[in-house]
Amino acid sequence: MPAFTIAVADEVLDDLRHRLRATRFARPRVLTDELVAARTDPRFPHPTAPGWEAGVDPAYLRSLVAYWADGFDWRAAEARLNAYPQFIERGMHFVHIRRDATRPPVILTHGWPSTFAELLPLADLLDVDVVVPSLPGYLYSDLLDEPMTRKAIGEGFHTLMTDVLGYERYFAFGGDIGGSACGWAAAMHPQQVAGLHVIHGPFPGEYVEPLTAAEQRWLESDEVRGEQDGGYDAILASRPDTIAAAMQDSPAGMAAFILDKLWAWSDGPLETRFDRDALCTIFTLYWATASFDSSLQQDVDAPLNPRRPTITVPVAVTQSREWNMPLFPRSIADRAASDIRLYEAAPSGGHFMGYEEPAYVADRLTALMREVG
Repeated sequence: MPAFTIAVADEVLDDLRHRLRATRFARPRVLTDELVAARTDPRFPHPTAPGWEAGVDPAYLRSLVAYWADGFDWRAAEARLNAYPQFIERGMHFVHIRRDATRPPVILTHGWPSTFAELLPLADLLDVDVVVPSLPGYLYSDLLDEPMTRKAIGEGFHTLMTDVLGYERYFAFGGDIGGSACGWAAAMHPQQVAGLHVIHGPFPGEYVEPLTAAEQRWLESDEVRGEQDGGYDAILASRPDTIAAAMQDSPAGMAAFILDKLWAWSDGPLETRFDRDALCTIFTLYWATASFDSSLQQDVDAPLNPRRPTITVPVAVTQSREWNMPLFPRSIADRAASDIRLYEAAPSGGHFMGYEEPAYVADRLTALMREVG
């Protein structure tokens, strides 16, 4: 199959820099201690930092936008990405690294607001064939011709691994959207999915009473998370065209929206996890492909997600440390998967664990692949 090369046109970069230099920034918002306390549930407090109490710190955003406009070297980042063999087949963009055809490969999948580039450091540490796709509607991958449910995305991953690349069996890894879609692939194709590794414990199709105390506490914490951190999801699902109009026109606004989630969901100070070049690479990929808009389709189609059957293949769970995930009890995962081989809380690493802690994830993923064979 013909190779694909990322090549952002000079005029796109020139226009981007012009827009960044012309950004109109918001004024810093001052919140009283009383208001901050009123916005926080003492049972499940969400960590904040000075300047970030009401969203992205305007001073930080101003500094980062200045770097994106006049300090960031996109061509160097582009060359680093193009060092990996990339392809587009059946509308799906992916990296395909060939290392050991005698063993089952692994597909590494991302979530939102992420890109395939986030998983390349993890891919570098694995000694089997590795496939890293872009989700449908993200960057260089087309939207699906059907509703973008996790089931449909999982079928797309399975088609890529089997029909397109010809693998008879494979392992799957992911978190967020990618992890859920891989769970669907595993549930639908247990003879070909050798094992599943996720960083968010799988959820059952439905909860069955009675709930344990730990399960009830988790559900309560998730309601609080929705109240404190769910505004983005509500608007993406209910008014995607409104927010997309702003994000498609303003690179600084798009960066702020993505930054809010990178900051909130990473484990640790933002730039200890994503340095400025990594951040600007993510932003530029979304901007150059105009795909922030299409990346929202899975939120729009979320009500169409069916209940997933029980996952019967071997499963490893390395639970992320983002937000309330440390409260997630194994009993919930046991309701969703019948053969959990490993269940552990990661010592560090949040929503983007494949990027935040690639060595640790590689070790746990490799352990699952060697155990199952």
